[in-house]
Amino acid sequence: MSTIKIALLGFGTVGQGVYQTVHSHQEELSAVLGKKVEIAAILVKNHQKDRDINEGILVTTDFREILQLSELDIVIEAIVGKEPAFSYLKEMIKRGSHVITANKEMFAHHGGELKILAEKHGVSIGFEATVAGGIPVIQTITQLLNINRVTKLEGILNGTSNFILTEMREKNETFQAALKSAQQKGFAEADPTNDIQGFDAFYKLMILSELTFGRQPDWDSAWREGISSITREQVLEAKELGLRFKLIATVEKSGESIIASVRPALVSPSHPLYAVEGVENAVSIYADIVGKINLQGPGAGMLPTASAMIEDLIHAVKPRIIERSFRLENDVKEVFQQKKTKQTWLMIQKEALEISRDNTVLVSKIDSSKGLYIINADERTVKSFSERNGRANFFQILGEYHLKEQETPSLAFFN
Repeated sequence: MSTIKIALLGFGTVGQGVYQTVHSHQEELSAVLGKKVEIAAILVKNHQKDRDINEGILVTTDFREILQLSELDIVIEAIVGKEPAFSYLKEMIKRGSHVITANKEMFAHHGGELKILAEKHGVSIGFEATVAGGIPVIQTITQLLNINRVTKLEGILNGTSNFILTEMREKNETFQAALKSAQQKGFAEADPTNDIQGFDAFYKLMILSELTFGRQPDWDSAWREGISSITREQVLEAKELGLRFKLIATVEKSGESIIASVRPALVSPSHPLYAVEGVENAVSIYADIVGKINLQGPGAGMLPTASAMIEDLIHAVKPRIIERSFRLENDVKEVFQQKKTKQTWLMIQKEALEISRDNTVLVSKIDSSKGLYIINADERTVKSFSERNGRANFFQILGEYHLKEQETPSLAFFN
């Protein structure tokens, strides 16, 4: 039986997961591929560190040793940061090796360039693990929705933030206490900035945008907001209303434009993301024929991420390549008119509500003593009012939300 030789760039949590899976599932791999899969080399940062790696495998800190191997079919990259990962993958593509990556920051910035280079050299590039760990979002879009026009993607793409918000609600914890718990359990890094400020989810969203719509929105115009300013009091107030805080990533096509946002929102029990708790991830795919598809599962971790990369390995060896076509005209008007229509928001304003008479917005007082109001307004009006009034916080409510009998609508005016 012939052999498929692979190299691992990086031997942290993800790299170790791939290594273990190749050995534990060798029989299944051989049955599917008709070939044995062999790890030929591993790139590490510290050569002196003790590792349980079989003899005969090249373990090196020098990338050039791997680049010079005479036989190397597939390179699996699991390095943190844009560099040196980007440079390494370019070199591997040029030498004719298929590449698979879990590096969302690098791929969000350079994925387009790598795809072009891979096509030029006749190799494939797998990136399922960049978006939602073990959830097959990429393969669902590229392999199963070939005729459907995907119009919108909405999801929870960062398990760390979702865990923190769940802990704050279920255990009545402060943000800092929930973050510390996430770090102790290994869900958050010592420097959690990428997770709690929305960068991690944003990178993943940009990868999905390019995959789905053929391009990314302007990064500077996209709304990116993290969860670090959300307080325990806000979480508990939302809980009393039957709502849950989630960090929601959304990208959708509006005419010729691509609109993207990562920001905290409130979800009602009717919304599919309401029940996504802890470190779980989920993605809702909206398409014109099938309607809405919901995918949920582990968004990170050793084995879920390894699962995505091993499945990419299968597709690299036994490709089923289908190019998505992109329609740039305004062909889905009904879906995207919602940006111009009014949406439901929870407004939290502890101080007296100042009102003027320029734009009419329906305000429902839930509990004026707590400064809680439900408003119906379009996004532009909300952003304008928020910029003028730093004392108010606005969170869009996703899913159906019905006012209780004691909550009386009243007409107010915002400028």
